Amino acid sequence: MQKFSREASAREHRARAGTAPTGRSAASAHGGHGHRLRRTPVAPKAGTGSAEQENPGEATVQVPGGRVRLHGGSTSWDGAAGDLWAVPPARRSLQALGDAAVLTGAGKA
Repeated sequence: MQKFSREASAREHRARAGTAPTGRSAASAHGGHGHRLRRTPVAPKAGTGSAEQENPGEATVQVPGGRVRLHGGSTSWDGAAGDLWAVPPARRSLQALGDAAVLTGAGKA
C-alpha cells in the first residue's frame, strides 16, 4: 500500500502554479500509462484552468480547496472545497474562480 498526503500535494502544486507561465501545476499522483485509473492533483491560479478535453470514460473531479467551474457541453457547475463530481462522458474544461486545488480521476474506457 502507498499513502499520499492530499494536503502536502495541494501545497506543492499551489506553489508551482504561482510561478508557472500557465498558472497551473499538475502531475499524476497515481496511475498513468498502463493503469486503468489515474488520479492527478491540479492547482490552477484564479482565472486559469484547463483547455477543453475528452472524458475517456469514468471520471471524477474533487475540490479539496478553492472554487472552480467545470464546463461540459452547454452546461457548467460551480464547485467549492469538499465537492466531488462524477463527470458525465462529454468534452469538458475547468476554470479556477479563485486559487484552487482539484484532484481529477479518470479511468480508461
